[in-house]
Amino acid sequence: MTLFKKSDKNKTEINNRFFTVCGIVEMDGKILLVRHTYGTAKGRILLPGGYVKENELPTLAVAREIFEETGVNCKANELFSMQFKSEQWCAVFTMDYISGEPKSDGYENSEVLLLTVEEALNRDDLTNMSREILNSYKESKSGLKKSNYIAKDRTENDYAIFMDKETQ
Repeated sequence: MTLFKKSDKNKTEINNRFFTVCGIVEMDGKILLVRHTYGTAKGRILLPGGYVKENELPTLAVAREIFEETGVNCKANELFSMQFKSEQWCAVFTMDYISGEPKSDGYENSEVLLLTVEEALNRDDLTNMSREILNSYKESKSGLKKSNYIAKDRTENDYAIFMDKETQ
């Protein structure tokens, strides 16, 4: 597995399929979770998310992935945590719920659940990563806040910076 590849112009490009995102969507005091249908998490519940497409910001990818998997419209609010593995990273965002009734996509997941943090943590079928994230979320519920700053040559669709709330 390689993160980099040579393009036709002999430039090194990044293979985005190793960049992932997931989101913590809270709806009426409950967390949106999905039951995965494939891979190492098959049959287990986890936070919804997926791969970042080439040239896509993680903040847009997480909203897209959650909508595709659950029908819920939401927007990235805070960068809550980061997971790094040598072959992949995962950005975890807290999300602002906008609209939509949760339902399974019937493909990547077989079920959508709304559980309190405590209910989720008490389940045996919660993935270890989701358990670690939700344990931390239970304690703090805060992360790095998205700044309103956008570089002069960019738009909100291709630029995002997250910082400590107290420094903004």
